[in-house]
Amino acid sequence: MTDIGTDIDTSIWQLTALQLCSSPDPADNLQQIAKLLQQIPADRPQLVALPEGALCFAGADGANLVIAEPLADQHSEPGPLQQQLSQLARQQQIYLLVGTLPTQSADPTRFSASSLLFGPDGTLLADYQKIHLFDADVSDHTASYRESAATMPGDKVTVADLGVLKAGLAICYDVRFPGLFQLLRQQGMNLLCLPSAFTTVTGAAHWHTLLRARAIETQSFLLAPAQTGTHANGRQTYGHSLIIDPWGQVLADAGTAPGLISVRIDLNEVASVRSKMPLAAHNQFQSYRLNRDPI
Repeated sequence: MTDIGTDIDTSIWQLTALQLCSSPDPADNLQQIAKLLQQIPADRPQLVALPEGALCFAGADGANLVIAEPLADQHSEPGPLQQQLSQLARQQQIYLLVGTLPTQSADPTRFSASSLLFGPDGTLLADYQKIHLFDADVSDHTASYRESAATMPGDKVTVADLGVLKAGLAICYDVRFPGLFQLLRQQGMNLLCLPSAFTTVTGAAHWHTLLRARAIETQSFLLAPAQTGTHANGRQTYGHSLIIDPWGQVLADAGTAPGLISVRIDLNEVASVRSKMPLAAHNQFQSYRLNRDPI
């Protein structure tokens, strides 16, 4: 769990999801992101989330590994992509969640799919590495996905503490494994962030159902920015970025065009829903952990 202390003490937040059709070129994608950020509401505090693969998507084999940077910490300077993302957060005075950025892992042949949260001052506040990797066969143009061939799975659960807002971080395929979200809920989450790049086939079948279920089960707001459209290598993504409330109501749906959705929320709604139906107290199955954790 990542615990980040801030001076934020408000229940009213603006949530914004950018929906992108990202290319393999980070410079082009950064330009697209910067342009959309000019359109976000003026309200602050605001959390803006980018989809999975926001800076490099659907490129040649190894494209993400080429641009992978060391994850910045107190002992190292951020790489050029992290610097540019930090600058965008600082310029806009927003909390910026980068759906995934490739970062270097212990295996030189694989990168980590890292979700990075920058604060309004540009500081990297929290990070999460995708745990569940998409190895599946799908009846679409791509047909076979083997994410584990190039990606190192993560091994930690992250809840970023932004005062009243407690953001649980997850990525795309994670959504199919509800134990992760029960653990995030136990660690204080009231906003689930789920940057994604669902295929058109799996999206049409399961996207809305899975996301509404995770919001309902955890009684949390949910912010899910998504990739959309046909990408450089022919891969097709579903779009429909969503913002959902703790009762499972869809507050905003981006459809299939690149752009953004934004909703003003009151985090007091989480406490209200949980008090009227106290699922956490009623739950008879309380033990959740990562399978790789020691017993």
